[in-house]
Amino acid sequence: MQDLDIAAVARRSGLPASTLRYYEEKGLIASIGRRGLRRLFDPGVLERLALIALARASGFSLDEIAAMFAPDGTPRIDRQQLAAKAEELDRTIRDLSALRDGLRHAAACPAPSHLECPTFRRLMQAAAAGTIRAPRRRVPQPD
Repeated sequence: MQDLDIAAVARRSGLPASTLRYYEEKGLIASIGRRGLRRLFDPGVLERLALIALARASGFSLDEIAAMFAPDGTPRIDRQQLAAKAEELDRTIRDLSALRDGLRHAAACPAPSHLECPTFRRLMQAAAAGTIRAPRRRVPQPD
Protein backbone atom coordinates (compact mmCIF):
# COMPACT_ATOMS: atom_id res chain seq x y z
CA MET A 1 0.00 0.00 0.00
CA GLN A 2 1.38 3.42 -0.86
CA ASP A 3 1.65 6.47 1.38
CA LEU A 4 -1.56 8.33 2.15
CA ASP A 5 -2.00 12.07 2.08
CA ILE A 6 -3.83 13.75 4.92
CA ALA A 7 -7.09 13.90 2.95
CA ALA A 8 -7.02 10.13 2.39
CA VAL A 9 -6.26 9.48 6.07
CA ALA A 10 -9.10 11.82 7.09
CA ARG A 11 -11.51 10.07 4.73
CA ARG A 12 -10.53 6.55 5.83
CA SER A 13 -10.35 7.30 9.55
CA GLY A 14 -13.39 9.55 9.71
CA LEU A 15 -11.37 12.21 11.53
CA PRO A 16 -11.10 15.78 10.30
CA ALA A 17 -7.69 16.89 9.05
CA SER A 18 -7.51 19.37 11.94
CA THR A 19 -7.66 16.46 14.42
CA LEU A 20 -4.93 14.65 12.50
CA ARG A 21 -2.75 17.77 12.66
CA TYR A 22 -3.50 18.08 16.39
CA TYR A 23 -2.60 14.43 16.97
CA GLU A 24 0.63 15.02 15.10
CA GLU A 25 1.35 18.09 17.23
CA LYS A 26 0.74 15.98 20.38
CA GLY A 27 3.09 13.27 19.08
CA LEU A 28 0.40 10.62 18.67
CA ILE A 29 1.02 10.21 14.95
CA ALA A 30 3.82 11.34 12.65
CA SER A 31 3.79 12.31 9.02
CA ILE A 32 6.57 10.93 6.86
CA GLY A 33 6.86 13.84 4.48
CA ARG A 34 4.86 16.03 2.16
CA ARG A 35 3.39 15.95 -1.29
CA GLY A 36 3.14 19.62 -2.14
CA LEU A 37 1.49 21.20 0.89
CA ARG A 38 -0.19 17.99 2.07
CA ARG A 39 1.25 15.81 4.81
CA LEU A 40 1.93 12.19 3.89
CA PHE A 41 1.42 9.27 6.25
CA ASP A 42 2.45 5.64 6.23
CA PRO A 43 -0.61 3.38 5.76
CA GLY A 44 0.06 2.00 9.26
CA VAL A 45 -1.26 5.28 10.65
CA LEU A 46 -4.81 3.94 10.16
CA GLU A 47 -4.20 1.11 12.63
CA ARG A 48 -2.60 3.56 15.04
CA LEU A 49 -5.63 5.86 14.73
CA ALA A 50 -7.91 2.89 15.43
CA LEU A 51 -5.93 2.20 18.61
CA ILE A 52 -6.18 5.88 19.58
CA ALA A 53 -9.95 5.77 18.93
CA LEU A 54 -10.32 2.71 21.17
CA ALA A 55 -8.30 4.37 23.94
CA ARG A 56 -10.33 7.60 23.65
CA ALA A 57 -13.60 5.64 23.77
CA SER A 58 -12.29 3.89 26.89
CA GLY A 59 -11.69 7.24 28.59
CA PHE A 60 -7.92 7.55 28.32
CA SER A 61 -6.54 11.08 27.99
CA LEU A 62 -4.36 12.02 25.04
CA ASP A 63 -1.33 12.16 27.35
CA GLU A 64 -2.10 8.65 28.60
CA ILE A 65 -2.48 7.49 24.99
CA ALA A 66 0.83 9.08 23.99
CA ALA A 67 2.53 7.05 26.73
CA MET A 68 1.12 3.88 25.14
CA PHE A 69 3.62 4.16 22.30
CA ALA A 70 7.38 3.57 22.38
CA PRO A 71 9.62 6.23 20.80
CA ASP A 72 9.73 4.13 17.60
CA GLY A 73 5.91 4.21 17.45
CA THR A 74 5.23 0.61 18.42
CA PRO A 75 2.45 0.08 20.95
CA ARG A 76 3.57 -0.59 24.54
CA ILE A 77 0.30 -0.85 26.39
CA ASP A 78 0.51 -1.40 30.14
CA ARG A 79 -1.83 -4.27 31.04
CA GLN A 80 -2.24 -2.98 34.60
CA GLN A 81 -3.35 0.38 33.21
CA LEU A 82 -5.94 -1.43 31.07
CA ALA A 83 -7.18 -3.39 34.10
CA ALA A 84 -7.41 -0.17 36.16
CA LYS A 85 -9.40 1.53 33.38
CA ALA A 86 -11.72 -1.49 33.19
CA GLU A 87 -12.32 -1.20 36.97
CA GLU A 88 -13.03 2.52 36.56
CA LEU A 89 -15.54 1.72 33.82
CA ASP A 90 -17.18 -0.88 36.09
CA ARG A 91 -17.59 1.77 38.82
CA THR A 92 -19.04 4.21 36.30
CA ILE A 93 -21.48 1.58 35.03
CA ARG A 94 -22.61 0.78 38.59
CA ASP A 95 -23.03 4.49 39.39
CA LEU A 96 -24.95 5.20 36.20
CA SER A 97 -27.13 2.10 36.65
CA ALA A 98 -28.07 3.20 40.16
CA LEU A 99 -28.77 6.70 38.92
CA ARG A 100 -30.89 5.38 36.04
CA ASP A 101 -32.86 3.11 38.34
CA GLY A 102 -33.46 5.94 40.81
CA LEU A 103 -34.67 8.27 38.08
CA ARG A 104 -36.97 5.61 36.67
CA HIS A 105 -38.40 5.06 40.13
CA ALA A 106 -38.89 8.81 40.64
CA ALA A 107 -40.65 9.09 37.29
CA ALA A 108 -43.17 6.42 38.29
CA CYS A 109 -43.32 7.04 42.06
CA PRO A 110 -46.86 7.52 43.39
CA ALA A 111 -45.70 9.93 46.12
CA PRO A 112 -47.41 13.33 45.80
CA SER A 113 -44.01 15.04 45.59
CA HIS A 114 -40.57 13.74 44.68
CA LEU A 115 -39.34 15.11 48.00
CA GLU A 116 -41.77 12.76 49.77
CA CYS A 117 -40.33 9.72 47.99
CA PRO A 118 -37.73 7.91 50.16
CA THR A 119 -35.93 6.51 47.12
CA PHE A 120 -35.65 9.93 45.50
CA ARG A 121 -34.40 11.42 48.79
CA ARG A 122 -31.70 8.71 49.04
CA LEU A 123 -30.69 9.50 45.46
CA MET A 124 -30.42 13.20 46.31
CA GLN A 125 -28.35 12.42 49.42
CA ALA A 126 -26.01 10.17 47.45
CA ALA A 127 -25.50 12.91 44.85
CA ALA A 128 -24.90 15.54 47.55
CA ALA A 129 -22.36 13.26 49.28
CA GLY A 130 -20.53 12.66 45.98
CA THR A 131 -21.32 8.95 46.06
CA ILE A 132 -22.75 9.20 42.57
CA ARG A 133 -21.43 11.57 39.97
CA ALA A 134 -22.18 12.52 36.43
CA PRO A 135 -19.87 10.88 33.91
CA ARG A 136 -16.85 12.89 32.87
CA ARG A 137 -17.54 14.95 29.81
CA ARG A 138 -15.09 14.57 27.04
CA VAL A 139 -13.36 17.66 25.81
CA PRO A 140 -14.17 18.04 22.11
CA GLN A 141 -11.24 17.90 19.77
CA PRO A 142 -10.54 20.69 17.32
CA ASP A 143 -12.36 20.41 14.01
